[in-house]
Amino acid sequence: MNVPNLLTLLRIFFVPVLVAALLGESDWLGRFLFSRETWALAIFLTAAVTDLLDGLLARRWGQVTTVGTLLDPIADKLLVSAALISLVDIHRAPAWMVILIIGREFAVSGLRSIAASAGYTIEASELGKTKMVAQVVAIALVIGGVRWPALSEYGMMAMWAVVLFALVSAADYFLKFWRVVDTQVKTRRRRELLELQRQQRKARRVELKAVRKATASSSARAASSQQKA
Repeated sequence: MNVPNLLTLLRIFFVPVLVAALLGESDWLGRFLFSRETWALAIFLTAAVTDLLDGLLARRWGQVTTVGTLLDPIADKLLVSAALISLVDIHRAPAWMVILIIGREFAVSGLRSIAASAGYTIEASELGKTKMVAQVVAIALVIGGVRWPALSEYGMMAMWAVVLFALVSAADYFLKFWRVVDTQVKTRRRRELLELQRQQRKARRVELKAVRKATASSSARAASSQQKA
């Protein structure tokens, strides 16, 4: 277990803590210097920083592992989804926006899984990376708006930007997926056509061989008949 993987696991650990800070009925966190919303914002931003650090350290130290590659997107989706659903529950984020954002995550994950099962990899685009940054900023502003109402307007503007990036990046992933599927279908059809042509050539060779054999047999019988005559 290396440091980048530990940071990814730490991000997953932050998810229930963040939900408890946002949805907890008692203000037990408020006893520790800051309000519950301030703690929630601090937890979310700390988790977002671990997302930046784990990838950076993994690449710099050459510690990119299969476990880390699998866990990192799961941790990101858990963190963002938990934060957004919690904000819907406390009436700080529109439910339809959250459904679009989370639905996009499931759709893109499904497309990438289908492509991976066929042996293709759909790399994350710049739009997808920008969308992740916009999500972090938007969620941070909305959480901050609970404590500081002046941030609420900026939070909603950022949420609209997240929805826009989510839709555009989803369309980008779909186009990449379609190109992968189109390439796969064309390759399979070309392979099937080549196989059909090989079978046809083989059938023609067998047929030609049979004709030659029949011709040779007829010639032999004709010669034998002439000799008897």
